Amino acid sequence: MTQEGLTRKLTAILSADAEGYSRLMGDDEDSTIRTLTSYIETMRTCIQDHRGRVVDAPGDNLLAEFASVVDAVSCAAAVQKRLFELNAKLPEKRKMQFRIGINLGDVVAEGDRIYGDGVNIAARLEGLAEGGGICISRSAYDQVKNKLDLGYKYLGEHTVKNIADPVRVYRVLMKPEAAGKVFGEKRPRLIQWTLGVVAVSVLILGATAVAIWYFYFRSAPSPETAASTLKTAFPISEIPAIAVLPFKNLSEDPEQEYFSDGITNDIITDLSKFRNLFVIASNTVFTFKGKSVKITELGKELSVQYVLEGSVQEAGQRVRINARLIDATTGNQIWAQRYDRSKKDLFTLQDEIIQTIVRTLEFKIETAELARVMHKDTTNYQAYDYLIRGTWYRLQSTRSSIRKARQMFEKAIELDSQYASAYTALGWCYHLQVEFGWTEFIEQTSQRAVSLAQKALSLDDFQPSAHELLGSIYIRQGQYDLAIAELQQALDLNPNDALFHSEMGEVLLYSGQTDAAIKFMETGLRYNPRPAPGIYMELGLAYYLKERYDDAVRILQQGLAKKPDFVGHLIVLTAAYAQLGRAEDAKLSAQKVLRRHPFFEVESYATIFQNLSNRKHLRDGLWKAGMK
Repeated sequence: MTQEGLTRKLTAILSADAEGYSRLMGDDEDSTIRTLTSYIETMRTCIQDHRGRVVDAPGDNLLAEFASVVDAVSCAAAVQKRLFELNAKLPEKRKMQFRIGINLGDVVAEGDRIYGDGVNIAARLEGLAEGGGICISRSAYDQVKNKLDLGYKYLGEHTVKNIADPVRVYRVLMKPEAAGKVFGEKRPRLIQWTLGVVAVSVLILGATAVAIWYFYFRSAPSPETAASTLKTAFPISEIPAIAVLPFKNLSEDPEQEYFSDGITNDIITDLSKFRNLFVIASNTVFTFKGKSVKITELGKELSVQYVLEGSVQEAGQRVRINARLIDATTGNQIWAQRYDRSKKDLFTLQDEIIQTIVRTLEFKIETAELARVMHKDTTNYQAYDYLIRGTWYRLQSTRSSIRKARQMFEKAIELDSQYASAYTALGWCYHLQVEFGWTEFIEQTSQRAVSLAQKALSLDDFQPSAHELLGSIYIRQGQYDLAIAELQQALDLNPNDALFHSEMGEVLLYSGQTDAAIKFMETGLRYNPRPAPGIYMELGLAYYLKERYDDAVRILQQGLAKKPDFVGHLIVLTAAYAQLGRAEDAKLSAQKVLRRHPFFEVESYATIFQNLSNRKHLRDGLWKAGMK
C-alpha cells in the first residue's frame, strides 16, 4: 500500500487509438461516431474474451489491462484482424484504423484506474505503431516471443516523452509467413576503412535516376533470414508481359513534360503491383522516350507480348489522354480509347485505364489484389500535382534539382498532411543527399529519411517505396538483416519492381547468400534490360563467387560496353580472367584498375563481404593477377 486507496501491481497494459480520427470527424462526423462506437464495442468484446479488462475508453482512445502478456498480444492481433475485416466493407476514405501499444510494467492502481510509467510507455508505443499495427516493449516481447504464432521486428531504442530511459520497441508481424521469426535483433557493426571508396552506380527509383553508391568496407555477422524463405516473382514464362512506353506530351508548354512522365510512371507502378502480370521497368522504357520505335522489334527486344502507348495534353483544368494497347507480336492494335476529363477526375481516369488493361489481358486477379492496386493515398489533385512535379525534379539527380524536389514534396504535405507518398518521396531526397555526399550531417540526414519513411508507413501501409527506402538506408549502414526484411515487404507489395529485385540481390550478395542473390539480380535484369552499370558488376561478382567465371566475364564485359570507365567492372573482371588462366587479359585489366584507382588495395576491397571464404576467394583471384 503506497497510501490510502493506492496499490502497486505488475500488469500488461494495452493502449489503442484511432489513426486520423480528426480528419474522419471533419469529413463526416455522424458516420465517424457510428464507426467508432461499433469498433470500440468490438474491442471491448475481444478484450473480455481474452480475460482482459477495459480501464477507460475516452473518445477514440482505449486503455485495457491483462494479467497475462500473452493474452494481451493475442487480443491485439485478434482486434486488428477483426477491424481489418470490418474496414474492408467501408469506402476507402471512411476506413478507421487503430494503433495499439502493449507494455508489461509496474502501475499504481486506484480503484478501477491505473497510472504510472507503465501506462505512459504503452501510450508511447501506440504512437510508434502503424495504423492497423501493434508495437510492444521489450518487457512484453520477452514474455511472448516463443509462445504465439506471430513474428517480430526489432525497431531499436526509442526515447519517448516523459520516460527517462530509452524504450526498446518491437513491431508485431501478423502475416503467417512471419510466424516464429524475429528480424533486426542482431544489428551488425559498420567499419569504415580510410583507404578510399570505389564508386558504384545504382539506379534510384524511377526513370533515368542514377545515384553514386559508395562501397564502405565493412564486417558484420550474417543475417538470420535464410535465403530459402525469400520469395521471387511469379515465373515470367507463365504470365503476360507488357511494356508501357512514355506517354507523349502534346501540350504546347514543354514544362508540362513532368505531367506526361508522371502519368506514365503511375501507370507502370500500378500495373507492376499485379502478381500475374510482368511489367518492364520505367528505367528501361524511358530510354525509348522521344524515339521512333517499331513495336514488333521492341516486343522482341524486351520479350513482351503487349505494348501500351499514348499521349497527354493539358488544356486549362482539363486533361486529354489517348491510350492504345498493341499486340507486340503482330503490331496490331487491340484497343484504343480517348479520355477527356477534368483534372480532378484524373485518379478515376487512371483507374479506368488500368482496369481496361486487366480485362483485356484476362489474367488471374483476386478482388483484394485489385483493391490494393487501385488504392490511392490522396484525393487532393493539387497535392498530387506537386508530387509528380517533385518526382520529375528528383529524377534529374542534381543538387539543385533535389532541393527543388524537396520544396514540391513539402508543398504536397502542406496541402494533405496524410499524403503518405509525399512523405516517402521527401525521405528519398534526404537519402540521396547522403548518397551523393551533399550533406556534412550524415547521421542526422539519414535519420530524417528513416523518420519520413516510418511516417509514410504509419499513414499507409501500401507504400513499397517506403520499405525500399528503409532497405536502402540499412544496406548503406551494413544492417543487412533489416534491409532484407524491408525489401521483402517492398516485394510483397510490388512484385514486379526491378529495383527491388536488384537491391535484394545486392544485400544477399554481400551477406553471403550468393545463390539467392543471383536469382534476384537475374530477375531484376529481366524486368529492367537496360539497367545502371553497377548491376552488371554485382551479378558478375556473384557468378565469380560461384566459380562461373565465363558467365562473370560475359556479364562484366556487357557492363564495360555500357560504361567503359567504371572501375568496378575491371576489378572483378581481373580476378575472373586470372581464375580462367587468361594471364595476359588479367594483367591488362589490372593495369587499367590501377590507372583509374592508384591506391587500390586487395585486402581492403574484399572486406565488403561478410562471408570470410568469399573474401578469400576474391583476394585469390586478384593476387593471381599480380595485384597487391
